[in-house]
Amino acid sequence: MNAQPTPPHGANRLLEWFCAPHLLEEVQGDLHERFIRNVTLLGATRARQQYGREVLSFLRPFALKRQPREYPSFSLLSPAMLQNYIKIALRNLARNKAYSAINIIGLSIGLAAAMLIMLYTKDEVSYDRFHKNNPAIYRITSQALTPAGNTSRMEPYTGYLPGPKFHAGVPEIKAFVRYQEDRKDMKQGNEVRSQTVYSADASFFSVFTFPLLGGNPKTALQNPRSVVISEKMAETHFGTTDAVGKTLFFKNDDNFQPYVVTAVAKNCPQNSSIKFDVLMPMIVSQDEMANSENWFSVFMNTFIVLSPGANLNAVQSKMNQVYVADASESIVEMAKKYGITEKTQYALQSLTDMHLSKELPASNGLVDESNPTFSYILSGIALFILLIACINFVNLTVARSLKRAKEIGVRKVVGGARSHLIIQFLGESFLLCFVAFVFALALVGLALPTFNQLANKALSLAYLFDTRLVLAYMALFIATSLLAGFYPALVLSGYSPVATLYSRFNLSGKSYLQKSLVVLQFSLASFLIIASLTIYSQFNFLTSKDLGYEDKNVVIIDKSNLKRSEAKLFKEELLKNPNIVDVAPKNGGRWGTVAKVNGETQLNFEYETINDNYLPLFKIPILTGRNFSTDFPSDSSQSVLVNETFVNVAGWKKPIGQVVDFWFRNEKYTVIGVVKDYHYESLNQTIKPQLFTMNPRNSYGRAFIKLKPNTETASLHYIENVFKKLFPLHPYSYQFLDQENIKRYESEAKWKQMMLFGAILTIFISCIGLFGLATLSAERRTKEIGIRKVLGASVSGIVQLLSTDFLRLVSLSFVFAFPAAWYAMGEWLKNYPYRIDISVWMFALTACIAISIAFLTVGWQSLRAAMTNPVTSLKSE
Repeated sequence: MNAQPTPPHGANRLLEWFCAPHLLEEVQGDLHERFIRNVTLLGATRARQQYGREVLSFLRPFALKRQPREYPSFSLLSPAMLQNYIKIALRNLARNKAYSAINIIGLSIGLAAAMLIMLYTKDEVSYDRFHKNNPAIYRITSQALTPAGNTSRMEPYTGYLPGPKFHAGVPEIKAFVRYQEDRKDMKQGNEVRSQTVYSADASFFSVFTFPLLGGNPKTALQNPRSVVISEKMAETHFGTTDAVGKTLFFKNDDNFQPYVVTAVAKNCPQNSSIKFDVLMPMIVSQDEMANSENWFSVFMNTFIVLSPGANLNAVQSKMNQVYVADASESIVEMAKKYGITEKTQYALQSLTDMHLSKELPASNGLVDESNPTFSYILSGIALFILLIACINFVNLTVARSLKRAKEIGVRKVVGGARSHLIIQFLGESFLLCFVAFVFALALVGLALPTFNQLANKALSLAYLFDTRLVLAYMALFIATSLLAGFYPALVLSGYSPVATLYSRFNLSGKSYLQKSLVVLQFSLASFLIIASLTIYSQFNFLTSKDLGYEDKNVVIIDKSNLKRSEAKLFKEELLKNPNIVDVAPKNGGRWGTVAKVNGETQLNFEYETINDNYLPLFKIPILTGRNFSTDFPSDSSQSVLVNETFVNVAGWKKPIGQVVDFWFRNEKYTVIGVVKDYHYESLNQTIKPQLFTMNPRNSYGRAFIKLKPNTETASLHYIENVFKKLFPLHPYSYQFLDQENIKRYESEAKWKQMMLFGAILTIFISCIGLFGLATLSAERRTKEIGIRKVLGASVSGIVQLLSTDFLRLVSLSFVFAFPAAWYAMGEWLKNYPYRIDISVWMFALTACIAISIAFLTVGWQSLRAAMTNPVTSLKSE
């Protein structure tokens, strides 16, 4: 019987000298299997020769080593090892500048986006938390309760009575403060301007924490003619913050009266729902406090402070008991006089919940109301961008692993454990992320002004160094480093040294994750492109839709309590200028009221006070009946116009001649015309019932002036001169109606820009990652490209060969992106009563954009590879 052939002893001895003990058995076993197969195929002699050649090939990386390798036992994180890791990482980054740059740029943008959104979110959740009385500060809210037990929408407003009544009747309520917004004419020298002012109870500074630069917080709002101004207001008007004792003049009735500055407050914090420049005492007469019908008047915010340990539900129950006991007679009277059968139910809302509340927002004198959805959307965009940047890191690191295969094999053969390699590759990830983090901080500083403008914030760089935010950034840095580096470290450290060192290694079986990540990248990018197109189209629809009236070349001039005689004189003077086409007055602000139709049916509607040329000025059609006319003097006292929605809600088939009964004023009016519906509010709101009157008891508050096109500059100068001549003690300001209409969609405009920036960034980061992958793919296939060219392949054919796989992945991403975008944007559009339809062209355009950009990215690199001289490619073997 023939003896089994054995490998040459000398070759095995070499392996024992140079190979790490823990790998020797694996290496010898693998080589021995090949030897047995070669004996069958080639014969014993040639198999032994082949075995020797493979051992020499395996040991080639150690050719310069003259002595057998010593295998010291390194500590995993010893100084020597850490120094080695850092040195290798720096060399690797410097040796591969292009790929390092791609990763750093992508991660920098992703980290910067995440930092900005963290800054935004931190500001959002920090609103109103700086007050020392938190969390004991609450806002009183109310809700109407019908006899049937149905409830209406919660309202965050109250009148004069709830604050003081609940404070007196509920022991757990330590203090209260009422807060109301108003506007007053303010005089400085000969200049008069309108100033937003706020009035509050004397307890304002004991409830809220607004530090004073001068003055006594306990007495600052006690005197009826006192005023507290902000630091900014003091510097503007007096050139110094030392303004206590100085005087400002505000208009009461028809006279300017002096108010003494009793305190100067620091500027209100950015994250405050209460922001004031001028704060005055709230003056409520004894008669108003004694009138229990004021329980039914709601127009201000009222805040209370609860005692420590107070039970919220018990306090709310006691508040409602106080209300029922105090308002019982008025409830009966209101039902008799106005038919109001609802009862009010009071509740409390935490001060810190107002800013992000959808149901009870910070409004009616409170500012900066927000929506938590904004934070979710921005966080989603930032997560998308950061995720795509991390995907680039993973893809490029794994794709480049072929070039580092020999290095990994050598390290393992000479004794490197897998844990050492994992630490090394994670260290490279941390180093690269640290460089990206530094660049990201610089990007945040550069982008912050633009971000503030888009997000309607006033954040400063100082916000970046908040302790909690710094800790959050550190957590973000660690998470990103681990997310980007852990999988590549796991993959690279797992390579077999046997396979890598004698060229039997390939990565073909590991490309599924890489392809999946490319699909995920472009799915996210395509999703954002569709979202941007949808938001842009909806914004364009909102700003270009026919409103039912002409708003071009119309100037609005506000003048409170504009009398009929004043309006007539103002119009006559303005029409002396040939550039002014027409003038029409209207009530200021929005009025709403209730009346009875069809006998006893109550109907709520918008109440508009106009004159006979208001509708013609805007070219608003009368569908049925006629307009107001000076030919019918009774129109002002007996007639009204209504819109189509009013007719539909009232259920009228023949509206002309119908009666509208203002029973609480003992007045009845006859409908003489139906006005075509027009969008007097933004397109975010549905058209409501609307009634027009010329009632002489109602005052006007603004004038609409129609100009000839291209005469704006001269006409505005003329209007200002006329206004100041007729109303010298009133502030003058103007605005164009079409611009005012566009301002209603500022939120949509900002989100359009944000989504556009998000889409651009995701596409950019995805493409630089795709560029890197295409470059590596071309490098790996250099010999193949050279052979194909020698055999006659064309440049276009090679470009197509190298590009097809990537374009297939981009196309596959649409399968996931399109359904998700269709659903998400459909849900978003439901917020608008007037909206676009999601069209096929949005998806087609998105596909064209993504494929075109991807083809340009990959095609450029493929073209460079295809143009390379095949002789150069083949000689490098």
